[in-house]
Amino acid sequence: MLTFEAVDVMKHQAKVIAFRKDSFRVSFGDTSGFGDEEDYLRWLEEKKHAFPAGFMLVRENDAYIGQLELSIKEYNGESIGYIHLLYLVPEKRGQGKGLELYQYAKQFFLRYNVASYELRVSPSNTAAVNFYRKSGMEPIKTELDGKVIRMRGMLSHDRDTDLV
Repeated sequence: MLTFEAVDVMKHQAKVIAFRKDSFRVSFGDTSGFGDEEDYLRWLEEKKHAFPAGFMLVRENDAYIGQLELSIKEYNGESIGYIHLLYLVPEKRGQGKGLELYQYAKQFFLRYNVASYELRVSPSNTAAVNFYRKSGMEPIKTELDGKVIRMRGMLSHDRDTDLV
C-alpha cells in the first residue's frame, strides 16, 4: 500500500532533488535543464506552502518510491490543475503504482473545483506519454520548440467517473 507524506523541504531535500533530477534524465537524457538546486528548493517551499496537499513524497513500506508536485494555476484565463511532477523510481514503474499517484492528483484537483488539469511531458518519454494517454489525457500542443507536449485531462466532478 502506498502512503503520501507531505514534503518537508529541509528533511527531504536530498530525496526531492534526486527524484526531480531523475525525471529530467528520463525526459531529456541529462540533468542540464534542471537548473540550480537551491532555486528548486526555494520554489518547492513556496509552492508547498500554497498547496500543502499537492507536494507529497510517496512511500511504500519504509522506502520513498515517488513524488508528486501539484498546484492550481491560471492558464489562458482559467484556473486549472497542474501536475509539475508525477514521479516513480524506475523499479516501481509499470506495476500500476503510477495510477495511484494519478488518482491522488485527480482528487486533489477536484477539491479545487477545476474543470481540467494539465502537464508538460517530453515527447521522448514515450512511457509517460502513453501512461497519460491511457489515463485519459490528450495532447493539446507542443511547447518550448517541441521539447515538450502539453497534455490536458478533464474532470467531470462525478466521483464515480473520476475514480475510474
